[in-house]
Amino acid sequence: MRIEDSGRQRVGLGRTPAPTLTTIREAGGSQVYFGVAMRRIGSAGFSLVELLVLVGVIAVITSVSAPAFVAYWRSATLLGGARELTTIINRGRQVAISQNTTVCVKQGGSTQVQFLTGGLVCAGTVWTGPGTDANGWFTLQNNVQISSATANVVFNYMGAATTAGIYTVRNPINSGTMTVTVALSGRVTIGP
Repeated sequence: MRIEDSGRQRVGLGRTPAPTLTTIREAGGSQVYFGVAMRRIGSAGFSLVELLVLVGVIAVITSVSAPAFVAYWRSATLLGGARELTTIINRGRQVAISQNTTVCVKQGGSTQVQFLTGGLVCAGTVWTGPGTDANGWFTLQNNVQISSATANVVFNYMGAATTAGIYTVRNPINSGTMTVTVALSGRVTIGP
């Protein structure tokens, strides 16, 4: 082992001496600066122990965060379905106002909603437009299911609901539910 001293150097106005840099050369050729071993230029890669520690840290982080990610994904799917249904119902209200007619928001199947225009008891012309298929059905994404505890909601030409309603949105994976409520004023809200 050989110790080299770079000596003192003056810094600034010549009043403060710089700290001494001590270099120790070991038998393997690597250098130690202030107690930290530095690799030689040209030595490449990581040791097996370093790679195993890295894999272990990644495994611990993944195992701790995976359940939280799955729970977030399920709740985000449910909230996304409730917001999608809210948007569809608000579109029905907008169609009623813009076309100066009544619009019934009719549920069909477990994942579909349809607009019927011009009838008070959900017996009118099927409305087709952006977001619907050829038969006028809106289909919720991610297999989110809809059920209604009340009659289908009907909006009048002023945007008020002649029949209020509560729709339940259910995530089929964990059976979590949220409600979408339509008030008589036409306001649509999402609740737990």
